Amino acid sequence: MSATPVPPKARQSAPEPGQDSTAPRRLRTVVLASLLGTTVEWYDFFLYSTAAGLVFNKLFFPTADGTVGTMLSFATFAVGFVARPVGGLLFGHLGDRIGRKHTLAFTMGLMGVSTALIGLLPTYEQVGVLAPALLLVLRVAQGVALGGEWAGAVLLAVEYGPSGRKGRFGSFPQIGLAIGLALGTGVFALLSNVLSESAFLDYGWRIAFLISLVLVVVGLTVRLKIDETPAFRAARRLQELPRAAPLVELLREPAARRHVLLGMLARWGEGAAFNTWAVFAITYATGTLELERTPVLLAVTAAALVMAALIPVSGTAVDRYGARRVYLVGMAAFTVSVFPAFWLFGTGGTWAFAAALVVTLGVVHGSFYGAQGTLFAALFATPVRYTGMSFVYQMSGIFASGITPLIMTALLALGTGSPWWACGYLTLTGLVSVWATGRLRDGDQHVPTGRAASAPPSPAAAPSLVGAGSGGAEGART
Repeated sequence: MSATPVPPKARQSAPEPGQDSTAPRRLRTVVLASLLGTTVEWYDFFLYSTAAGLVFNKLFFPTADGTVGTMLSFATFAVGFVARPVGGLLFGHLGDRIGRKHTLAFTMGLMGVSTALIGLLPTYEQVGVLAPALLLVLRVAQGVALGGEWAGAVLLAVEYGPSGRKGRFGSFPQIGLAIGLALGTGVFALLSNVLSESAFLDYGWRIAFLISLVLVVVGLTVRLKIDETPAFRAARRLQELPRAAPLVELLREPAARRHVLLGMLARWGEGAAFNTWAVFAITYATGTLELERTPVLLAVTAAALVMAALIPVSGTAVDRYGARRVYLVGMAAFTVSVFPAFWLFGTGGTWAFAAALVVTLGVVHGSFYGAQGTLFAALFATPVRYTGMSFVYQMSGIFASGITPLIMTALLALGTGSPWWACGYLTLTGLVSVWATGRLRDGDQHVPTGRAASAPPSPAAAPSLVGAGSGGAEGART
């Protein structure tokens, strides 16, 4: 990376990121800020996914064919994932140039306002095609906000994390995914249980979206109390922030381009898995299996809570065995669980559906999702890390996550209700991700983007993001 030369003494005196004298109280605030932020963002984002299969297909895309209405609703769900790379590049650029803290404050505010406005939208019956058009605009805003949130929240925790515990710290923001999903489905389950069907469709679903404003205020209050991360402060002090656009610096280096490609493929199975168990499964259960809505939502909520409990366990495993190894084993477990899970779904009972979901979403996904943030953070140097992580996670989200419910719905129709074509697709995504994760070798990690291969990286440019623990070299370098 093009950077102003720094005298040797300056380099030697720079503190290792995460090794400063940060007090335990400040570390707790950092963890809380990153966790609250991702919880609010994912709550908002998954409210839409839950409403897409239960509400929006009726109120914003009413058609004579229920399948067409559902697919149109899921299409706007997918648009949010298309918008996420835009937010990732925009806020990744800002995060690598001006810092993580202020960038994250803006993403949270944008998400909260967009979600609350969805709760105030008129329906198709009231204003015609303007209703789905406005819904689409606000979904794009949601996608842009989340595109900049995830990488920044993970970096907030990882770059503050003490040596030997960076894997565990990096898992805390990931818990926000599970808690946000549990809150979203839980609130919908509560509202649909206490309100009549007509009241729920009339105003009940709107309450869930308006709650977002309260969560945003709480999250911003905590997030604005923290300082910039030690890694970013060190990079700024050593004058190693990118002079060109961070994306240009990122893609200039062959090793970084390789990490981008492999990282996107490694994420394919994870994104397809989560959006199958957490999004498509709701529509599949209430539509094809004809199960009652409230028990289905409660099953997803229970699975999400199990997942939240296991994510920090997988983060601890990262510090012991290395992020790549933990992620690889979990992805392999997902691959072999697809057909048994849908077989169990097909037995037709609510308890069987709930059991399968707890195992797949709760146990299997929770066992490796905690490793993902630390794994991707270790692929890139500090000056381009926000951009690199955002690019990998959000660009892959288009094919890994956003279109998954659409593909699953289409494959289900192709099989005339049989799920086996859909299972084959999910298995394929898992196999590709297992292969790609296995290709993320230890020796070529932390290549300082834009530097010659022979140039020694500075502590700020190439820190060890995962403590060695007892996992040896892989644990030290991911």
